[in-house]
Amino acid sequence: MPNPELQRIISFLSTFARRQAARTVDVPGGFAAFDDAFAHSRGNNQVVIDTAVDSEGLPAIADEVLGHLPHRLISVLDDEVGLECAEPLIRAGYAHSTYLVMLHAGPVPTGRPAEVVDLDAIRIPLTRRWRGLLPDVDDEVVRHLVDRREARHRGADVVHFLGARTDEGEVASWADLYMDPATGTAQIEDLITSEAHLRHGYADAVLTTALHLAVDKDCGTRFLTAAATDWPRHWYERRGFSVIGRSHCFERS
Repeated sequence: MPNPELQRIISFLSTFARRQAARTVDVPGGFAAFDDAFAHSRGNNQVVIDTAVDSEGLPAIADEVLGHLPHRLISVLDDEVGLECAEPLIRAGYAHSTYLVMLHAGPVPTGRPAEVVDLDAIRIPLTRRWRGLLPDVDDEVVRHLVDRREARHRGADVVHFLGARTDEGEVASWADLYMDPATGTAQIEDLITSEAHLRHGYADAVLTTALHLAVDKDCGTRFLTAAATDWPRHWYERRGFSVIGRSHCFERS
């Protein structure tokens, strides 16, 4: 039997991508989401597959609907469908990444609080972070990757940017929190700590605050996604998250 919480999460992710988009185009198995204001952001210009699809035909679908873009990005939200799509997409030149859907259970941890901030509060450290990750891209690309966060306010009924500050007032760690109180669902996304402030508890403060805010909104389904092959999944496991599913990302330049 399908896990009802996992199905609720897949529906939340699909709905968020639709709502966040400036425009969408329906395709077999899902939709393409676009935002011309952030043309350099692959996450804002991609195909989202949220139901069964002809896996052999998916590369052609992506070429048709994303043909005006220099990239191809396909997110497949269901694990079984993603595994079926992997071979045809890899043959078509796509790189395949797997993401874990991790659900929080048990008591909400205690700790020092973070706060709700606006984009300007995290603009400098976020820009610095992207500059470190993509040193060779031009300023417009970095601006799109930073400013696209504002579009996330469209994605859910409640969207917060959270930040934990140093004693000097700099935001050292930050994350997004998206909530749909009607379905009791909350997602924590993009939890990042500046390199200069690692291992000082700032990420714990952000995560703890996000969980408390979700509980206050009666969100019993509290989740995040984490790369299957990277270390943060273990950090989240130590804080009460466990893997309940997987999604798949396929990318080609």
